[in-house]
Amino acid sequence: MNNKYKKRIADKLLSAQLEAAGVVLVQGPKWCGKTTTAQQAAVSSMFMDNPAMLKANMMLAETNPEMILEGKVPRLIDEWQLAPTLWDAARFVVSQRGVPGQFIFTGSAVPPDKSAITHSGTGRFAWLTMRPMSLLESEESSGSVSLDTLFNEGTAAGIAADIDIIRLAFLMCRGGWPGSLHLSDKASLLQANNYVDAVINSDISRVDNTSRNAVFAHKLLRSYSRYQGAQVSLTKIADDITASGSSSFGIDTIYDYVNALKKIFVIEDMEAWSPNLRSKTAIRTSDTRYFIDPSIATSSLGIGPDDLIKDLNTMGLLFETMAIRDLRVYADALGGKVYHYRDKNGLECDAIIHLRNGKYGLVEIKLGGDSLIESGAKTLKSLAAKIDTEKMNAPSFMMVLTGVGKYAYTRADGVTVVPISALGV
Repeated sequence: MNNKYKKRIADKLLSAQLEAAGVVLVQGPKWCGKTTTAQQAAVSSMFMDNPAMLKANMMLAETNPEMILEGKVPRLIDEWQLAPTLWDAARFVVSQRGVPGQFIFTGSAVPPDKSAITHSGTGRFAWLTMRPMSLLESEESSGSVSLDTLFNEGTAAGIAADIDIIRLAFLMCRGGWPGSLHLSDKASLLQANNYVDAVINSDISRVDNTSRNAVFAHKLLRSYSRYQGAQVSLTKIADDITASGSSSFGIDTIYDYVNALKKIFVIEDMEAWSPNLRSKTAIRTSDTRYFIDPSIATSSLGIGPDDLIKDLNTMGLLFETMAIRDLRVYADALGGKVYHYRDKNGLECDAIIHLRNGKYGLVEIKLGGDSLIESGAKTLKSLAAKIDTEKMNAPSFMMVLTGVGKYAYTRADGVTVVPISALGV
């Protein structure tokens, strides 16, 4: 068994932030590799949830938090949210020392009690969100097509990793959980199931010490799975759950459960993009529903790779979740963010990667096949034509991101077609 650390895109981001901020807060879902990545940069560590020391750690955090912070720097404080008083203590220590790179805080949840935090952290803290591994990080993408190159040159070509539709279905169900990479295929598929079980039976209640119904939480995850990539209201999701026999739970409960799932980074919905358009087309501003990893959806639905192969429509929908996961990871490396576009005339674009410098790229996500690629290219060109380039930049690139394919290439119309197993930073 090879347990050698696989480099993460977050490694460079963490290193850069340690040069700029006194405390770097690394947040994200459980099992995504936050602690392991932080340990690569840390010189000393404190694990707040160590069972043998938990009570003592909590007491020390309340009475003398600066003692927890004592140690060689950068010092890792793992699961810091268990003791929110450490936030203000770290801010004070950083202010006194006057140098960056003092602490790395890791956490898999938003602190349940923010009343213990009196300072915002502005000027002292930096935030870094980690997600499950992209295909590049799990070494299942060749990375021959650089997102950075697309932004700078507009086109790209490259050879994809050897992933057919059967392997793609497996990767969607396995997910990007680092702990699964060194297991057999059969065992690795159980990791996502175990993750979902932990969420519904424990984590969704522990996040703010509020008892929540595991059966209902599972039904909510199943409903959310069916609406991946869709702009649907929570009322519609509530109706979907009611249809499955849970009429006793109202919309307020749905909001409560969804918010809890966001706090533990299970759900990461996508905001709408609002460009300057040539016409006065109304833009839909509702968020698009996504899990942070496609395996959460497949596990919640109780389906595996064979089921996806037999239902390519569902596979196409959940492939979009995988693609968004990877695009978000790569966009982070470039200081960008991923949005969606939908207007009231029915024009939709799956993803817009927008950088802080104003550059952006348009992306359509398709499982594969000539007709779907052609449909995606048509959408991209239609949206590009609507953008008022006198008021904002023209798109740096237009890309159809596919599930399968051996090569990345650029069409005569300027649209680049890229298999997901060729994409990288």
